[in-house]
Amino acid sequence: MRKDGTTGAPARAARSEIGGRDIDEARALYEDAYNGHDFLIEPTEGPFAYRYTTAGDGDVRLHGNLFLGRVRGAIRTRGEYVVTWLSAGRGTMDVGGDEVVLERGVPAVFPTGKEQRFDFRDHKQNLLHLDAGFLERVAADEEGASGPLHFHHAAGPRPGTLPAWTDAVGRAARAVLGVDDAPLQRSEAVRDVAVAVLRTFPHESYALPASVLVPRNARLREAVEHVHAHAHLPLDTTTVAQHVDLTVRGLQQAFTRHLGTTPTEYLRGVRLDRARVELREAGPDTSTVADVARRWGFGHLGRFAASYAERFGEYPSETLAAASR
Repeated sequence: MRKDGTTGAPARAARSEIGGRDIDEARALYEDAYNGHDFLIEPTEGPFAYRYTTAGDGDVRLHGNLFLGRVRGAIRTRGEYVVTWLSAGRGTMDVGGDEVVLERGVPAVFPTGKEQRFDFRDHKQNLLHLDAGFLERVAADEEGASGPLHFHHAAGPRPGTLPAWTDAVGRAARAVLGVDDAPLQRSEAVRDVAVAVLRTFPHESYALPASVLVPRNARLREAVEHVHAHAHLPLDTTTVAQHVDLTVRGLQQAFTRHLGTTPTEYLRGVRLDRARVELREAGPDTSTVADVARRWGFGHLGRFAASYAERFGEYPSETLAAASR
Protein backbone atom coordinates (compact mmCIF):
# COMPACT_ATOMS: atom_id res chain seq x y z
CA MET A 1 0.00 0.00 0.00
CA ARG A 2 1.27 3.45 -0.88
CA LYS A 3 1.39 6.53 1.26
CA ASP A 4 -1.92 7.82 -0.07
CA GLY A 5 -3.66 4.59 0.92
CA THR A 6 -4.04 3.29 -2.63
CA THR A 7 -2.40 0.39 -4.39
CA GLY A 8 -1.05 0.07 -7.91
CA ALA A 9 -0.84 3.71 -9.02
CA PRO A 10 1.86 6.04 -7.75
CA ALA A 11 0.86 8.45 -5.01
CA ARG A 12 0.11 12.02 -6.00
CA ALA A 13 3.07 14.28 -5.78
CA ALA A 14 4.00 16.05 -2.60
CA ARG A 15 5.77 19.24 -3.61
CA SER A 16 8.08 21.51 -1.67
CA GLU A 17 10.50 24.34 -2.35
CA ILE A 18 13.03 25.97 -0.10
CA GLY A 19 15.69 28.54 -0.83
CA GLY A 20 17.47 31.61 0.36
CA ARG A 21 20.88 33.17 0.88
CA ASP A 22 21.92 31.80 4.26
CA ILE A 23 24.94 29.49 3.95
CA ASP A 24 24.36 27.73 7.28
CA GLU A 25 20.75 26.95 6.39
CA ALA A 26 21.81 25.63 3.01
CA ARG A 27 24.48 23.43 4.58
CA ALA A 28 22.00 21.91 7.04
CA LEU A 29 19.44 21.28 4.30
CA TYR A 30 21.78 19.52 1.88
CA GLU A 31 23.64 17.50 4.51
CA ASP A 32 20.32 16.18 5.78
CA ALA A 33 18.89 15.51 2.30
CA TYR A 34 21.95 13.54 1.13
CA ASN A 35 23.27 11.93 4.32
CA GLY A 36 26.31 14.18 4.08
CA HIS A 37 29.00 15.76 6.19
CA ASP A 38 31.90 18.22 5.97
CA PHE A 39 30.07 20.47 3.50
CA LEU A 40 32.06 23.59 2.63
CA ILE A 41 30.00 26.27 0.93
CA GLU A 42 31.59 29.43 -0.46
CA PRO A 43 30.31 32.34 -2.56
CA THR A 44 31.83 32.67 -6.03
CA GLU A 45 31.73 35.73 -8.27
CA GLY A 46 28.26 36.86 -7.21
CA PRO A 47 26.12 36.69 -4.04
CA PHE A 48 25.36 33.23 -2.68
CA ALA A 49 21.84 31.83 -3.23
CA TYR A 50 20.15 28.45 -3.49
CA ARG A 51 16.77 26.92 -4.32
CA TYR A 52 15.90 23.26 -3.78
CA THR A 53 12.64 21.80 -5.05
CA THR A 54 11.11 18.36 -4.54
CA ALA A 55 8.14 16.65 -6.19
CA GLY A 56 7.01 13.09 -5.70
CA ASP A 57 6.04 10.57 -3.10
CA GLY A 58 6.93 6.94 -2.62
CA ASP A 59 8.79 5.19 -5.41
CA VAL A 60 10.04 8.06 -7.58
CA ARG A 61 10.90 11.65 -6.69
CA LEU A 62 12.23 14.50 -8.80
CA HIS A 63 14.50 17.14 -7.32
CA GLY A 64 15.74 20.40 -8.76
CA ASN A 65 18.73 22.29 -7.41
CA LEU A 66 19.81 25.81 -8.31
CA PHE A 67 23.02 26.70 -6.47
CA LEU A 68 24.94 29.95 -6.91
CA GLY A 69 28.19 29.26 -5.12
CA ARG A 70 30.67 26.44 -4.62
CA VAL A 71 29.86 23.40 -2.48
CA ARG A 72 32.15 20.52 -1.54
CA GLY A 73 31.70 17.65 0.86
CA ALA A 74 30.92 13.97 1.29
CA ILE A 75 27.62 12.10 0.88
CA ARG A 76 26.39 8.53 0.90
CA THR A 77 23.00 7.52 -0.45
CA ARG A 78 20.82 5.32 1.74
CA GLY A 79 17.69 3.44 0.81
CA GLU A 80 17.60 4.84 -2.72
CA TYR A 81 19.35 5.11 -6.05
CA VAL A 82 20.01 8.60 -7.45
CA VAL A 83 20.61 9.79 -11.02
CA THR A 84 21.67 13.37 -11.73
CA TRP A 85 22.36 15.62 -14.70
CA LEU A 86 23.37 19.27 -15.05
CA SER A 87 21.72 21.92 -17.17
CA ALA A 88 24.23 24.60 -16.13
CA GLY A 89 27.45 24.95 -14.20
CA ARG A 90 30.12 22.44 -13.23
CA GLY A 91 30.22 19.37 -11.04
CA THR A 92 32.51 16.46 -10.21
CA MET A 93 31.41 13.31 -8.39
CA ASP A 94 33.56 10.82 -6.47
CA VAL A 95 36.50 13.21 -6.18
CA GLY A 96 39.65 11.22 -5.48
CA GLY A 97 38.05 7.94 -6.59
CA ASP A 98 36.57 7.07 -9.97
CA GLU A 99 35.95 10.72 -10.74
CA VAL A 100 33.10 11.69 -13.03
CA VAL A 101 33.08 15.23 -14.43
CA LEU A 102 29.45 15.83 -15.32
CA GLU A 103 28.61 16.97 -18.82
CA ARG A 104 25.57 19.13 -19.30
CA GLY A 105 22.54 17.06 -20.20
CA VAL A 106 24.33 13.71 -19.71
CA PRO A 107 22.98 11.72 -16.75
CA ALA A 108 25.19 9.97 -14.23
CA VAL A 109 24.23 7.62 -11.43
CA PHE A 110 25.51 8.25 -7.92
CA PRO A 111 28.08 5.71 -6.68
CA THR A 112 26.24 2.93 -4.86
CA GLY A 113 27.16 1.49 -1.52
CA LYS A 114 29.99 3.87 -0.71
CA GLU A 115 30.72 7.39 0.39
CA GLN A 116 31.65 9.83 -2.34
CA ARG A 117 33.17 13.28 -2.26
CA PHE A 118 31.86 15.90 -4.65
CA ASP A 119 32.65 19.42 -5.87
CA PHE A 120 30.00 21.57 -7.60
CA ARG A 121 30.06 25.21 -8.63
CA ASP A 122 27.35 27.63 -9.81
CA HIS A 123 25.15 24.86 -11.10
CA LYS A 124 21.63 23.97 -12.01
CA GLN A 125 20.98 20.30 -11.40
CA ASN A 126 18.21 17.76 -11.87
CA LEU A 127 18.02 14.60 -9.77
CA LEU A 128 15.91 11.47 -10.01
CA HIS A 129 15.56 9.55 -6.73
CA LEU A 130 14.24 5.99 -6.85
CA ASP A 131 13.32 4.02 -3.76
CA ALA A 132 15.77 1.11 -3.45
CA GLY A 133 13.11 -1.54 -2.90
CA PHE A 134 11.10 -0.32 -5.88
CA LEU A 135 14.02 -0.35 -8.33
CA GLU A 136 15.20 -3.73 -7.07
CA ARG A 137 11.70 -5.19 -7.59
CA VAL A 138 11.66 -3.85 -11.16
CA ALA A 139 15.13 -5.34 -11.73
CA ALA A 140 13.85 -8.69 -10.46
CA ASP A 141 10.98 -8.56 -12.98
CA GLU A 142 13.06 -7.30 -15.91
CA GLU A 143 16.37 -9.08 -15.38
CA GLY A 144 15.74 -11.88 -12.94
CA ALA A 145 18.00 -10.01 -10.54
CA SER A 146 17.97 -10.52 -6.81
CA GLY A 147 19.02 -8.20 -4.04
CA PRO A 148 20.82 -4.83 -4.13
CA LEU A 149 22.10 -3.34 -7.38
CA HIS A 150 25.60 -2.04 -7.98
CA PHE A 151 25.92 0.68 -10.62
CA HIS A 152 29.18 1.47 -12.40
CA HIS A 153 28.91 5.23 -12.09
CA ALA A 154 32.19 5.93 -13.89
CA ALA A 155 31.13 3.95 -16.97
CA GLY A 156 28.53 6.50 -18.05
CA PRO A 157 25.35 5.75 -19.99
CA ARG A 158 25.35 2.86 -22.44
CA PRO A 159 25.74 3.97 -26.07
CA GLY A 160 22.49 4.81 -27.81
CA THR A 161 20.34 4.88 -24.66
CA LEU A 162 19.95 8.62 -24.09
CA PRO A 163 16.94 9.26 -26.40
CA ALA A 164 14.89 6.58 -24.62
CA TRP A 165 16.14 7.85 -21.25
CA THR A 166 15.05 11.41 -22.02
CA ASP A 167 11.62 10.23 -23.14
CA ALA A 168 11.12 8.11 -20.02
CA VAL A 169 12.15 10.95 -17.69
CA GLY A 170 9.74 13.32 -19.42
CA ARG A 171 6.83 10.93 -19.01
CA ALA A 172 7.78 10.24 -15.40
CA ALA A 173 7.92 13.97 -14.68
CA ARG A 174 4.40 14.43 -16.01
CA ALA A 175 3.25 11.50 -13.89
CA VAL A 176 4.95 12.70 -10.71
CA LEU A 177 3.70 16.25 -11.20
CA GLY A 178 0.15 15.01 -11.72
CA VAL A 179 -0.19 16.20 -15.32
CA ASP A 180 -1.29 12.72 -16.42
CA ASP A 181 -4.33 11.95 -14.27
CA ALA A 182 -5.05 8.38 -15.39
CA PRO A 183 -3.81 6.06 -12.60
CA LEU A 184 -2.65 3.34 -14.99
CA GLN A 185 -0.80 5.86 -17.13
CA ARG A 186 0.96 7.27 -14.08
CA SER A 187 1.87 3.79 -12.82
CA GLU A 188 3.34 2.75 -16.17
CA ALA A 189 5.32 5.99 -16.54
CA VAL A 190 6.92 5.55 -13.12
CA ARG A 191 7.80 1.94 -13.86
CA ASP A 192 9.15 2.87 -17.30
CA VAL A 193 11.63 5.34 -15.84
CA ALA A 194 12.90 2.61 -13.50
CA VAL A 195 13.38 0.33 -16.52
CA ALA A 196 15.17 3.19 -18.30
CA VAL A 197 17.62 3.47 -15.40
CA LEU A 198 18.41 -0.24 -15.68
CA ARG A 199 18.87 -0.04 -19.46
CA THR A 200 20.89 3.18 -19.41
CA PHE A 201 23.47 2.50 -16.71
CA PRO A 202 25.76 -0.57 -16.45
CA HIS A 203 25.10 -2.47 -13.24
CA GLU A 204 24.85 -5.86 -11.63
CA SER A 205 22.97 -7.36 -8.73
CA TYR A 206 23.99 -9.78 -6.05
CA ALA A 207 21.83 -11.97 -3.89
CA LEU A 208 22.52 -12.59 -0.23
CA PRO A 209 21.55 -15.80 1.57
CA ALA A 210 18.62 -15.37 3.95
CA SER A 211 20.92 -16.01 6.93
CA VAL A 212 22.95 -12.89 6.08
CA LEU A 213 19.85 -10.70 6.10
CA VAL A 214 18.81 -11.41 9.68
CA PRO A 215 19.61 -8.63 12.19
CA ARG A 216 22.15 -10.66 14.17
CA ASN A 217 24.35 -10.90 11.05
CA ALA A 218 24.29 -7.17 10.31
CA ARG A 219 28.09 -6.92 10.40
CA LEU A 220 28.48 -9.68 7.84
CA ARG A 221 26.01 -7.98 5.54
CA GLU A 222 27.88 -4.69 5.95
CA ALA A 223 31.12 -6.50 5.12
CA VAL A 224 29.64 -8.00 1.95
CA GLU A 225 28.26 -4.64 0.86
CA HIS A 226 31.65 -3.03 1.56
CA VAL A 227 33.35 -5.60 -0.67
CA HIS A 228 30.94 -4.90 -3.51
CA ALA A 229 31.26 -1.14 -3.15
CA HIS A 230 35.08 -1.14 -3.02
CA ALA A 231 36.03 -4.11 -5.21
CA HIS A 232 37.65 -1.71 -7.68
CA LEU A 233 40.08 -0.50 -5.00
CA PRO A 234 42.95 -2.19 -3.13
CA LEU A 235 41.17 -4.25 -0.48
CA ASP A 236 42.15 -7.03 1.90
CA THR A 237 40.57 -9.02 4.71
CA THR A 238 42.11 -6.86 7.43
CA THR A 239 40.65 -3.66 5.93
CA VAL A 240 37.17 -5.19 5.63
CA ALA A 241 37.33 -6.56 9.19
CA GLN A 242 38.32 -3.16 10.56
CA HIS A 243 35.50 -1.48 8.63
CA VAL A 244 32.85 -3.65 10.33
CA ASP A 245 34.61 -3.80 13.71
CA LEU A 246 35.39 -7.53 13.62
CA THR A 247 38.62 -9.41 14.08
CA VAL A 248 40.10 -11.01 10.96
CA ARG A 249 39.34 -14.43 12.41
CA GLY A 250 35.78 -13.40 13.24
CA LEU A 251 35.22 -12.15 9.69
CA GLN A 252 36.67 -15.32 8.18
CA GLN A 253 34.45 -17.49 10.37
CA ALA A 254 31.35 -15.48 9.42
CA PHE A 255 32.08 -15.81 5.70
CA THR A 256 32.78 -19.53 5.99
CA ARG A 257 29.66 -20.23 8.08
CA HIS A 258 27.14 -18.22 6.05
CA LEU A 259 28.66 -17.93 2.56
CA GLY A 260 30.76 -21.07 2.33
CA THR A 261 33.88 -19.20 1.26
CA THR A 262 36.62 -16.94 2.57
CA PRO A 263 36.59 -13.13 2.32
CA THR A 264 39.48 -13.27 -0.14
CA GLU A 265 37.75 -15.75 -2.44
CA TYR A 266 34.49 -13.80 -2.21
CA LEU A 267 36.29 -10.62 -3.28
CA ARG A 268 37.94 -12.52 -6.12
CA GLY A 269 34.53 -13.71 -7.30
CA VAL A 270 33.13 -10.17 -7.22
CA ARG A 271 36.04 -8.93 -9.31
CA LEU A 272 35.54 -11.74 -11.82
CA ASP A 273 31.86 -10.75 -12.06
CA ARG A 274 32.83 -7.12 -12.68
CA ALA A 275 35.36 -8.16 -15.31
CA ARG A 276 32.65 -10.15 -17.07
CA VAL A 277 30.32 -7.13 -17.10
CA GLU A 278 33.07 -5.03 -18.69
CA LEU A 279 33.87 -7.66 -21.30
CA ARG A 280 30.20 -8.02 -22.22
CA GLU A 281 29.79 -4.24 -22.49
CA ALA A 282 32.97 -3.76 -24.53
CA GLY A 283 34.27 -5.22 -27.77
CA PRO A 284 37.59 -6.18 -29.37
CA ASP A 285 37.97 -2.69 -30.86
CA THR A 286 37.66 -0.85 -27.55
CA SER A 287 39.23 -3.16 -24.97
CA THR A 288 41.33 -6.27 -24.47
CA VAL A 289 41.18 -9.15 -22.03
CA ALA A 290 44.53 -8.06 -20.60
CA ASP A 291 43.27 -4.52 -20.01
CA VAL A 292 40.18 -5.74 -18.17
CA ALA A 293 42.15 -8.29 -16.15
CA ARG A 294 44.66 -5.69 -14.98
CA ARG A 295 41.88 -3.22 -14.13
CA TRP A 296 40.37 -5.79 -11.75
CA GLY A 297 43.62 -6.80 -10.11
CA PHE A 298 44.46 -9.98 -12.04
CA GLY A 299 48.14 -9.70 -12.86
CA HIS A 300 48.57 -13.20 -14.27
CA LEU A 301 46.55 -13.49 -17.47
CA GLY A 302 46.65 -17.30 -17.58
CA ARG A 303 45.30 -17.70 -14.04
CA PHE A 304 42.68 -15.06 -14.74
CA ALA A 305 41.48 -16.95 -17.84
CA ALA A 306 41.35 -20.23 -15.93
CA SER A 307 39.42 -18.76 -12.99
CA TYR A 308 37.07 -16.99 -15.40
CA ALA A 309 36.36 -20.17 -17.36
CA GLU A 310 35.73 -22.12 -14.17
CA ARG A 311 33.20 -19.53 -12.96
CA PHE A 312 31.40 -18.77 -16.23
CA GLY A 313 31.96 -21.78 -18.47
CA GLU A 314 33.75 -19.81 -21.18
CA TYR A 315 37.04 -17.98 -21.58
CA PRO A 316 37.18 -14.18 -21.32
CA SER A 317 38.24 -13.93 -24.95
CA GLU A 318 34.99 -15.66 -25.93
CA THR A 319 32.93 -13.18 -23.89
CA LEU A 320 34.74 -10.27 -25.51
CA ALA A 321 34.26 -11.68 -29.02
CA ALA A 322 30.54 -12.24 -28.42
CA ALA A 323 30.14 -8.60 -27.36
CA SER A 324 31.04 -7.40 -30.87
CA ARG A 325 28.47 -9.48 -32.69
